[in-house]
Amino acid sequence: MMPSDAVIRIPDPLIVAISSRALFDLEDSHALFERDGLEAYAAFQRAHEDELLQPGVAFPLVRKLLALNRQAPPDAPRVEVILLSRNSSDTGLRIFNSIEHHGLAIARAAFSNGAPPYPYIRPFGADLFLSTHGEDVRNALAAGVAAATILPAAYHAASPPHRSDQLRIAFDGDAVIFSDESERVSRTEGLAAFAENERVHAGEPLSGGPFRGFLDALHRLQDAFPAGEASPIRTALVTARSAPAHKRVILTLREWGVRLDEALFLGGRDKGPFLDAFGADIFFDDSEHNIASARDHVAAGHVPHGVANEPPRQG
Repeated sequence: MMPSDAVIRIPDPLIVAISSRALFDLEDSHALFERDGLEAYAAFQRAHEDELLQPGVAFPLVRKLLALNRQAPPDAPRVEVILLSRNSSDTGLRIFNSIEHHGLAIARAAFSNGAPPYPYIRPFGADLFLSTHGEDVRNALAAGVAAATILPAAYHAASPPHRSDQLRIAFDGDAVIFSDESERVSRTEGLAAFAENERVHAGEPLSGGPFRGFLDALHRLQDAFPAGEASPIRTALVTARSAPAHKRVILTLREWGVRLDEALFLGGRDKGPFLDAFGADIFFDDSEHNIASARDHVAAGHVPHGVANEPPRQG
């Protein structure tokens, strides 16, 4: 029997911060803002605050994340989604009306009234930040928070009919889960040098990248459920690496004690069709080329980190 004074530790929640344009389809009103300015935008939102917003590109992801709370074991980490918006609280009323209508359990929010909202990410304790605003994403990454730029898209394009209720998240490896140390070798010295580097250092774990902390938090949540196809969460590594460079990746994940359900070593093949076959609710990659391929099939978040996102050197 448990002593009466025993303390039950509640696991740390998985916290995702998201912008309003990533959650809902605000493209028409955003175009109005860019064309006619803030006053016209604010007047439009107040006049239409009782008109519900349609789901945006990250809506299916958020819905599945929050649904995990309904089926989680008592000792599992909770999932919390926080809204970070450049709207004011006044113009944001339409957003909260839509949140309520869609049954999303989102209670916390920060409305910055045009100012960058990213400074509030750390106080909220977010493990992940998703936004359509590239500068906010870069600043979040610089502050040590996993973050990705979500390009707006229609809801139906991100949620084809064959998608299941299982939450499926896919990650690129280098410069996302791992550091960009190996990718730097590839880009500066070529593929042969990269292959030799991975062979020589195969037994040395890679350093963590910007999504290492989020992957750990997601793994703790996933570990609270039974493993296998019945789990409500499924993850995948989708990387351009191929054998023999796969060995270092596998040994690194083993060293970290992190489980990824599937690993696709594509050897440079386009990732989009494979992500579609996996049924990803979202895919994270540092390469804009790979994001362009992925967006035709799934919701995709660009991680502007590492050598692939550095400005070219001036000759």
